[in-house]
Amino acid sequence: MTFDVTGPAGRLEARLDVNTESPVAIAVIAGEHGGTMQSRVLHNVTLGLLRLDCAVIRFNYRGTGTSDGEPTNGDGELEDYLAVLKTAHARFPTTPVWTVGYSFGSYLALGVGARTRSVALMLGIGLLVEDYDYDLVSEAAKPTFIVHGEADERCALNAVRRFYATLSEPRELIVIDGADHAFDGHASELADAVEDLLAGFEPDSGLPQD
Repeated sequence: MTFDVTGPAGRLEARLDVNTESPVAIAVIAGEHGGTMQSRVLHNVTLGLLRLDCAVIRFNYRGTGTSDGEPTNGDGELEDYLAVLKTAHARFPTTPVWTVGYSFGSYLALGVGARTRSVALMLGIGLLVEDYDYDLVSEAAKPTFIVHGEADERCALNAVRRFYATLSEPRELIVIDGADHAFDGHASELADAVEDLLAGFEPDSGLPQD
């Protein structure tokens, strides 16, 4: 179902997917800067999360799709993500929160998850660790999971491996063979990768709330 979120720049277009009355977590996905929530990557990440019985919220940043406002250099998009995360928590107040992001969205989602005590798990797809500072993620010592393309042209796999080495357990990295940053020709493998990464993870619903 589609719904509206009131963001700092006005109305944000959002979508909720859920296939159970008792989801194990509410996952909030931040997408690529300038990309839409209907992208193949976000669609397949959502499929994987739904197989795990998560509720999933995607949204369009300001100035994208029918969302109000104008795109910014990232500060505004961060505010948008925080607004959607707040809405998700209000809709599912007793359900563990997972922050999920792709590309630029991984920087937002992992950064927000690292400094938000109520977030139980962080999942990053196509990280941009060569462009943005992810140090907060390492310092947070929270469950962090990563999917990256072997041939990602935006961020070298070796750089992601170095970042991954700084993370505390539980952590896991799945590399999709031959996949570029957009996962062209490999998007359907994302659903399987997400499911494989997170199957069996026990969310901690007792985390303190902000």
